[in-house]
Amino acid sequence: MFAKFFKQLFLYSAGHTYSNLSRLFLRLFTGIMFLQLCIRQMLNFDEIVPTFDGLLGLSPEGSVSLLLAIELVSATFIIVGLLTRLAVLFPLGLMLVAEDVILSSQGPAASQLFNFQPGYPVMFIGIFIFMLLAGPGKISLDYIIAAHFTENGEEEQVLDKA
Repeated sequence: MFAKFFKQLFLYSAGHTYSNLSRLFLRLFTGIMFLQLCIRQMLNFDEIVPTFDGLLGLSPEGSVSLLLAIELVSATFIIVGLLTRLAVLFPLGLMLVAEDVILSSQGPAASQLFNFQPGYPVMFIGIFIFMLLAGPGKISLDYIIAAHFTENGEEEQVLDKA
């Protein structure tokens, strides 16, 4: 009885995957976490701006506003699964910079803009690399749009294998 139970348990768990559902969960979880980070930075905008140097020739206010807007758009795109592989590129780069800034302890701007412990951005980096490689899955706007553009042919077979 126990042998049959364990046999079925391992055969079922090894042979059946829920990769699309897993990718949806990971997208939702990561997008919401990144969105929450963005909202926290928006709430502390007045504290962050005086300690932040401008980027790309922009003022500190413009730089922080641009970063927050890109974070907001990226998190939203990740959640809904729209242009997912492109949407993870900016947060991936931002988290690489955040980890570098945190590890090198570059002043008060680092503690205000990147308000996390060392290693926290590495978690995001790993998830974003996974999303970049695995894609959004079938439960996403990317898949719906791709399915809309396919004709009965080779492209549809590629989508079914995803």
